[in-house]
Amino acid sequence: MLDDTLKTQLQTYLGMLRQPIRLIASLDNSANATEMRGLLEQIASLSDKVSFDASGEDARKPSFVIAREGETEGVRFAAIPMGHEFTSLVLALLWTGGHPPKVEAEVIEQIKALDGDFSFEVYMSLSCHNCPDVVQATALMAILNPKVKTTVIDGALFQDEVNGRNIMAVPTTYLNGEPFGSGRMTVEEFLAKLDTGAVAREAAKLDKKAPFDVLIVGGGPAGASAAIYAARKGIRTGIVAERFGGQVMDTLGIENFVSVKETEGPKLVAALEEHVRSYEVDIINLQRAESLKRDELIEIKLESGATLKSKTVIIATGARWKELNVPGEREYRGKGVAYCPHCDGPLFKGKSVAVIGGGNSGVEAAIDLAGIVGHVTLIEYDTKLRADAVLQNKLFSLPNVTVVINAQTTEVTGADKVNGLIYKDRATGLDHKLELEGVFVQIGLLPNTDWLKGTVELSKFGEIKVDSHGQTSLPGVFAAGDVTTVPYKQIIIAMGEGSKASLGAFDYLIRQ
Repeated sequence: MLDDTLKTQLQTYLGMLRQPIRLIASLDNSANATEMRGLLEQIASLSDKVSFDASGEDARKPSFVIAREGETEGVRFAAIPMGHEFTSLVLALLWTGGHPPKVEAEVIEQIKALDGDFSFEVYMSLSCHNCPDVVQATALMAILNPKVKTTVIDGALFQDEVNGRNIMAVPTTYLNGEPFGSGRMTVEEFLAKLDTGAVAREAAKLDKKAPFDVLIVGGGPAGASAAIYAARKGIRTGIVAERFGGQVMDTLGIENFVSVKETEGPKLVAALEEHVRSYEVDIINLQRAESLKRDELIEIKLESGATLKSKTVIIATGARWKELNVPGEREYRGKGVAYCPHCDGPLFKGKSVAVIGGGNSGVEAAIDLAGIVGHVTLIEYDTKLRADAVLQNKLFSLPNVTVVINAQTTEVTGADKVNGLIYKDRATGLDHKLELEGVFVQIGLLPNTDWLKGTVELSKFGEIKVDSHGQTSLPGVFAAGDVTTVPYKQIIIAMGEGSKASLGAFDYLIRQ
């Protein structure tokens, strides 16, 4: 189960345990149970502070709980947590064994202060790169607060349960048997929903902050590079972001970031955040900008009610997935309509799905899904695919893929969940109905500028118009990255533009 390299790494981590822990398994006679037993026995063999027993009697089999010695409750995995979830397993072992989490003391106290009965069920897939954040957040809460219980469930392992609850996107979180959240959430986001007074307390604290010299709105590659360049000038710098990393957190494979042969979005974001935090940058996370106005200073009003002030502002709010805007899309989001093939693909194992979009993203999604699902139909509005030739060649070599071009998707159909899709043949005008169980939308991006309309000049596509220095139409306000008119939406270009906008803002400051 674990190769020699993983064993060595895990043994090193287990050496950090401060108190004994038990791996209590609830097993049946399935092959998955045999695999789980093998993994747990291997882990127990690597440390004298870890013991294994198979006396568990949980209804979900196979599953196991990580508990402190003498206890039977803890974080439960109804999963064989390898792949993206191996880190979650290691952290759960360490935290249960007394190793302190790398979390702000304020967050730890907020978790311990939660009052009530909280039973989380987290549905994930091992290929989902957004799921570990949710798994680790709920695991940490369960370990730090005995009133919180967490069960992590692999949707592919418990498919009947997933089907029974109509779960068609991961991560999906239930609290006390009711839907709680869908998509990536950090522990701070969980606490904001559970602790109803947290938003007001945070807003009051933000209102008291002194004005910044440079305030960056957005925490993606452009925002991170802008913050680093500003902080290195020795001026008061802040970042306010809905989530640090932005859309890069949803990007799996990155193979064109110069000097790094291959990486993944979450890894790159972790490195970016570490770099930013090495300077004196005030990172204000989990806050969405609501409006911008200029008075003596530039004011950014947040949805929480707080207002931040700065001498200059750099807008780096990036872009989001473009929607089809057809009947059924929003109604069945999370019930068959999805935007992340890496995350949600395993939930459609053996089923028929459609991918909308013939660019690189759409074709890559179709290729990935073809290895999991029963059949993929790729639908492209144009008369030809727009993806790179190498991707098209791979796509057309796959036996379970059908490509439909010159087709306009007009409706997603369903009953409780997706059961089909209607598209119009643009050449004949005839409608066609596809029977399927999933629709993956991959048709491009929309800039996050809704909050700026009437404030700075936008293009007809909603992008912020900037000059050669990143300056917008409003003095002292700069912009960078995917939110601007700068062509070619690439991570490395966004970083360069963020640096340039930061230098532009500094130049503006010293000339005032």
